Amino acid sequence: MSDEFDVVVVGAGPAGAAAALTARRAGASVLLLDRADFPRDKACGDGIAAHSVDVLAELGVTEAVAGYAPLPALRMIAPGGGAVARALPRPAYTVPREVFDARLVAAAVAAGAQLRRHTVRRVEPRADRVVLDGELSGRVVVGADGAGSVVRRALGHPQNPDRHLALAIRGYAPALPGPSEQLIVTSQARWPAYAWSFPIGDGRANVGYGEVLRGEPLSRSYLLDRLAALLPGTDLATVTALRAHHLPLSTHRPAPGRGRTLLAGDALSLINPFTGEGIFYALLSGALAGAAAARAPEEAAARYAHGLRRRLGTHLRHSSFAAWLARRRRVVDGAVRAARRDDRVFYDVVELGLGDGRLNARTLAMIGIGLAGRGGAPRQ
Repeated sequence: MSDEFDVVVVGAGPAGAAAALTARRAGASVLLLDRADFPRDKACGDGIAAHSVDVLAELGVTEAVAGYAPLPALRMIAPGGGAVARALPRPAYTVPREVFDARLVAAAVAAGAQLRRHTVRRVEPRADRVVLDGELSGRVVVGADGAGSVVRRALGHPQNPDRHLALAIRGYAPALPGPSEQLIVTSQARWPAYAWSFPIGDGRANVGYGEVLRGEPLSRSYLLDRLAALLPGTDLATVTALRAHHLPLSTHRPAPGRGRTLLAGDALSLINPFTGEGIFYALLSGALAGAAAARAPEEAAARYAHGLRRRLGTHLRHSSFAAWLARRRRVVDGAVRAARRDDRVFYDVVELGLGDGRLNARTLAMIGIGLAGRGGAPRQ
């Protein structure tokens, strides 16, 4: 081999950068590969929840959201038209991925990871290493190369099937007038689906529309028509940098690894099926993968799977159950009614959709009351 490393990370998005940072902190030599030069754009909603900031702080990255205004509130409109608007438990941020990812890559390089532009085409697992394209070698390889992961395909895992895969389009538009808040508008006609508008703080907002695939092709014009219908205050003529992307939902995850080859982030189908959020999962899974890869290469897959189960297993079961419930539009209407009346329900739903929260009996009971359309004045 011309290049040998303890850990080779394929893909330098949030999952890959987190894996590289964690492996370097454990003393491993790390090669971080990406097919693009940084900074580069990445189709995404750009939402950075408080849980993501927590993981970054644990990794020693404290400037990832610097210079971007916190978003203190979330407004959600249900399929039936009901709405809830409340302060978030902790502020979120909207940071364009062109900026966010470049900052994480810079942190990984500053920690000692080698960054190289390279498109991986061939993955060869061997007894004591994994060889990439016949020229790069890692004692462990972390596949953090997104929804179309080459590393995932090498492990024999196809793309997520319909109903476990979403398609979204995003762009940048003048921010809507009104309070500084994240806006999510769900669709009655094509549920599960929603549009969003997330202010950046510079006069622009990240806007988009996405829906779960159900066996029929979705055209660019269709996605834009749905965006315009759900965000009537957004003039499509003003929207720039439109890009579509797939979201592999966590309801259909492959095995997290085999032998010395691991998957993290979107490559592992770690997209919240309830909200489409993926950056928190990417950062956390990447950090866990990097730690497992550096500490015990010969046991990397087993250690990583154990770490994921311990850290996210219960949450992923609860979020999958919530997504199954939420396939019924009436349940979402009931949840929004309950969240409007009761702040604890709102916080539970936010934690489930943006972090690692869980459902509980009280919240389910309140949603049941919301389904019946009962309840008194909002509880603050």
